[in-house]
Amino acid sequence: MKVAIYGQYYQNSTEPIIRDIFVFFNRNQVEMVIESEFLALLYEKEIVRKEYQTFSSHDQLDKSFDMLISIGGDGTMLRAATLVRDSGIPLLGVNAGRLGFLASVQKENIENFLQLVIERKYTISPRSLLSVACDPENESIQNLSFALNEISVSRKDTTSMITIETYLNDEYLNSYWADGLIIATPTGSTGYSLSCGGPILTPDVASLVITPIAPHNLNARPLVIPDDTEIRLKVSGREEFYLVSLDSRITSVRNESVLVINKTPYQINMVEIEGETFLKTLRNKLLWGEDKRN
Repeated sequence: MKVAIYGQYYQNSTEPIIRDIFVFFNRNQVEMVIESEFLALLYEKEIVRKEYQTFSSHDQLDKSFDMLISIGGDGTMLRAATLVRDSGIPLLGVNAGRLGFLASVQKENIENFLQLVIERKYTISPRSLLSVACDPENESIQNLSFALNEISVSRKDTTSMITIETYLNDEYLNSYWADGLIIATPTGSTGYSLSCGGPILTPDVASLVITPIAPHNLNARPLVIPDDTEIRLKVSGREEFYLVSLDSRITSVRNESVLVINKTPYQINMVEIEGETFLKTLRNKLLWGEDKRN
């Protein structure tokens, strides 16, 4: 078995997790290829000493890899997705952060989960992605590529709200007067969109969520739409630029530019370990059922 490993280092929480992963894979003769900056940090912290092969970009990950393992929180998973891209390599998250909806493997009993990985006792959960194009063309938008969680637009350098003209398949929907607007995938429905009052979607739902951020009109509610809908946004405001974010990657776009958002033709393959399902994660992370009457 051959795995790529990418991660973030947190002083108080990741060292034992990283050691457990490396010890387990070395003991079971799993070939590990480590992201170069992460490996340099592990050498610096003296967590590992052995020499490993490295990779530094998505084009170095080919079909010879069985899996990419992300060590960190959900933000690390989102960055790991930019390395996997359209390769089809399954992505597994080991949660060393706090909430962790995407990083499904918890640090407790990690060896048991890794044993299931090497025995290939897992399923694949395909996750839809969003892409965005800008008119006029914007090089920084093109470089951001795609989003696993959400694409959002928001105000920049001002406390004034912006206006977001929104069209679905060329039909006018609404002009949102708000701090911004979120277009979330089912995967992203438990993130930024949820914190702004959006609904939770299960990962297999073929839908997107449009969620306004602090709208001026309180009747501007989140809207669920089919995921094959083309979404066109035209943003106007008092400042020269507004912000566009794809997951955690942010750039500035000139006022009155038009954004066209579509689902990508490829998906990210998330690894789901038996017993660590999306519904179980909802119960555990959102404390559903945590009531003394139960």
